[in-house]
Amino acid sequence: MAKIFAIGSNGSGQLGIGHKEDVSVPKRALFKHDPTISANQVRAGGNHTLLLSSGKLYCSGDPSSGACGLVSGPDYIDSQFQEICLVSAESSLQKSSTKFCAATWEASIIVQEDENGRATKVYSFGIGNKGELGQGELLFRSSKAQPIANFPPEGLEVVDLAASINHLVAVLNNGDAYGWGSGRKGQIGQPEGVVYTPRKITGLDFKVIKAVCGREFTYLVGEPDQGRHIVLGSDRWGVRSAAPPTVVNWKEIGAGWGSVFVLDNDGKLLSWGRNDHGQLCPPDLPALAQMSIGSEHTVALTTDGKVLSWGWGEHGNCGPNTTAGDVKGRWNVIASSQYLPPGSKISGIGAGCATSWIFISN
Repeated sequence: MAKIFAIGSNGSGQLGIGHKEDVSVPKRALFKHDPTISANQVRAGGNHTLLLSSGKLYCSGDPSSGACGLVSGPDYIDSQFQEICLVSAESSLQKSSTKFCAATWEASIIVQEDENGRATKVYSFGIGNKGELGQGELLFRSSKAQPIANFPPEGLEVVDLAASINHLVAVLNNGDAYGWGSGRKGQIGQPEGVVYTPRKITGLDFKVIKAVCGREFTYLVGEPDQGRHIVLGSDRWGVRSAAPPTVVNWKEIGAGWGSVFVLDNDGKLLSWGRNDHGQLCPPDLPALAQMSIGSEHTVALTTDGKVLSWGWGEHGNCGPNTTAGDVKGRWNVIASSQYLPPGSKISGIGAGCATSWIFISN
């Protein structure tokens, strides 16, 4: 069983801690029915948070866009997590296991397993004025989960799903990547423009393994032993031009709104892009086991169990010790395993739009 703690921006109750005030000291997330949680994905939109645990999807925050699914009157409490209602009646959709989730500013996208246990069922809900729902030009708002038709192509399944403010990328098991939403900067391939249904990103000379999305760019990587990668879209902040030739032996990748991060198997973190708030790696970082990248800040778990954070921290998402709202050229320790009861450990971390997450397991 995991306990989840959060800090940061909370004006819409997106931290799920029972109120709507920003916090800079970790507070425990609350669940309507207090389920047994073993969180493995946390994804944040502008004012809502998705939490995926053992195939079940939970949400906290502003439901007005429909990104929190179907809600009704007093049954929904926007400052605590509760399981998302995807449809108005009992169906296989509500009972199916969710494998991936992603959040744009005002929408949620999920991938569920089919009857054969393959990740082939893709749904969207919320607001998608720039094609984020993947439902074509006519459907741009829905609180009910809508299936994205004819995707993925027959015989293929989704192995990764990424999103930023208004575009998404799905990676398939054959190494293809598909994008939809705002592509005005070429972040989901050519031709540029709004893409209303999933479109294959062409012109790639390697099989894609994983994708992450920045505000106006997409970062794709291939097999770690070769380290092939590409940044698509805007070159603002040098996210394309400052990229190294290869990223061999990568372990995790991440992207903020204007920066890219690559964690290698030795625990070293590489970064490039925007740094006006101290978003990039501070010097002398200890070895890292995990990282998670928010809009303009980073949360990292060291190999000895400390949770570090740096970057833009105006909402408390980097802890209380900031300079003009920033943590530049250094880091704050926002949690540590050494202060936990015997038998407990920090098992995971997450980051969103000025939000930070810590998972503690027994």
